[in-house]
Amino acid sequence: MATTSSTSYFERIQDFVAENKKAVVIGTAAAALAVGGVVYYASTSRGSDSEKGKSRDKKKSSKKKKTVNDADGPLLEEIKPKVSDEGQYHYNLEACTHHQIEAVLSAEEIAGMSVEERTKLAGTLKTRGNTLYQNRKFQQAIDLYTRAIQVATKSEPVYYSNRAACYMNMTPPKYELAVQDCDEALRADDSYIKALNRRANALEALSRNEEALRDFTAATILDKFQNDSAAHAVERVLKKIATAKAADILATREPRLPSFTFVSAYFAAFRVRPLPALPENPSTGDNTLILALQALDAADYAHAVSLVNEAMEQGISWEIGKAEALNLRGTFKFLMGDVSGAKDDLYESVKILPSLTQSWVKIASVHMEQGEGTKAFECFEEAIKHNPQDPDIYYHRGQVLFITNEFKEAADNYTKSSELDDTFVFSHIQLAVALYKMGELARSMATFRRTMTNFPQRSEPQNYYGELLLDQQRFMDAVDKFDRAVELERAKPPPMNVLPLVNKGLAIYQWKQDITAAERCCEEALRIDSECEPAVATLAQLSLQQSKIDRAVEMFKRQAELARSEPELINALTYQYASAAQLEFTRNYPAMAEQLAQIARSMAM
Repeated sequence: MATTSSTSYFERIQDFVAENKKAVVIGTAAAALAVGGVVYYASTSRGSDSEKGKSRDKKKSSKKKKTVNDADGPLLEEIKPKVSDEGQYHYNLEACTHHQIEAVLSAEEIAGMSVEERTKLAGTLKTRGNTLYQNRKFQQAIDLYTRAIQVATKSEPVYYSNRAACYMNMTPPKYELAVQDCDEALRADDSYIKALNRRANALEALSRNEEALRDFTAATILDKFQNDSAAHAVERVLKKIATAKAADILATREPRLPSFTFVSAYFAAFRVRPLPALPENPSTGDNTLILALQALDAADYAHAVSLVNEAMEQGISWEIGKAEALNLRGTFKFLMGDVSGAKDDLYESVKILPSLTQSWVKIASVHMEQGEGTKAFECFEEAIKHNPQDPDIYYHRGQVLFITNEFKEAADNYTKSSELDDTFVFSHIQLAVALYKMGELARSMATFRRTMTNFPQRSEPQNYYGELLLDQQRFMDAVDKFDRAVELERAKPPPMNVLPLVNKGLAIYQWKQDITAAERCCEEALRIDSECEPAVATLAQLSLQQSKIDRAVEMFKRQAELARSEPELINALTYQYASAAQLEFTRNYPAMAEQLAQIARSMAM
């Protein structure tokens, strides 16, 4: 497995967002992204017993009837239409004639009624419709709501919303008609939370998930994040959208290498091995394989990929060469997200040359990617059988133990790796990090200082040490180490590892809240490595901090383009669509800007 650089970086990004959640929550007229991907996640940690927003229901029952399926709480509205400025009208059912209640009135009869009569009758019809609804007589309830709509002197959103509830609970449900009625209700009152939730549920049932997300998002924000059901619905629909989009993208996307930063970090986690000796009469494919391995040593990864594929097509004449070629091709398949193809190549490699321990180690990485931890450890044991003196086996086994939080066992493996070869910087670095995770701060820092002394020209110890200092909120010291790491990287032949630049930007923001300086660091990183995922992710979050949601959406789109694996892609798409839905909310409800700002301030208190 590669170093934990990318993993630890994204953990720090998420920690940063979590710690600054209240600041991230809502900018000027915008709901911004938090760790879970959306602002409403910030509300999940708040109690549900806060003062609710003013409800449309004038009378609430202490018990909810369980005979209907509507998911958004009390099913029917009891709004009493107003007929004058003197206050709310109280129904007098006896005022309506038997004929008016029981018969379907013609347009002429309705036109001949006074405003007061029509209002009374509409309210009576709605009340009777509610009773029929509660008794699951949905078609009869629909008929009465329809008559109420016809009789009413103006568009009453509650009548449409209640009729939509009937359509949704029929067998089979009539979701399209429910959507149409909610459309009418929301034309009359675009802040009608119950109609938004009802339409969202109908849209979700119709698999119109992006529209459902729009409505659930609006309902959640308009209800001041007090409706847990709507907030959970947002998460559910986001997951559906992101998972489906990711599947479509992966089915059609051409395989490609991740960023230079990612690929170089992966290969740096393996000790350099000498080139295999060519046979006495090498074939064209044999020579092409050597060129591929030389390109790999030169960090020319694109050429290494094309050359190893070419070598395999040309044919390789000797067994060691075949095993090495399959190892390299399988590695690139793994990096490009073709996990199944990678596994096939790597297993074929060890079938030809069982003693090729690097292939066993990489197979373990594939199994871990697929969540098969037991098989991963079996591969490490198999590698040890063939060469117990290979230090890479213990380093990578330590990595697997580290990511499963078995820090003591990880530290033992890093130590074993260093005992076999103390010239490999990452074994020392990861030992220090494991000690830190174990709570052995003094030993961890001493190990880091020793590593920096023993590897004075390597940037990695400086960068990782800076990360630990940042974790301790020793911001000035952390920035100093990141600066030193950048200085060492600039002194090397290009391209440079840009992670220290991104780390510096994150540290500056956490330290001084200086977004401009933080953005400069990330933008410089992207000028050097335009596909650096951590830089893109950080810029997206910083954009949200400033309520630049348009830019954040674009950055999340870019993050999705760069995502290597399905989980990474789903994560990026979740952020993208959550932000886009909230951006649409601010456009649809511009008057909510100040209220959102007030909510943000209250969350920050």
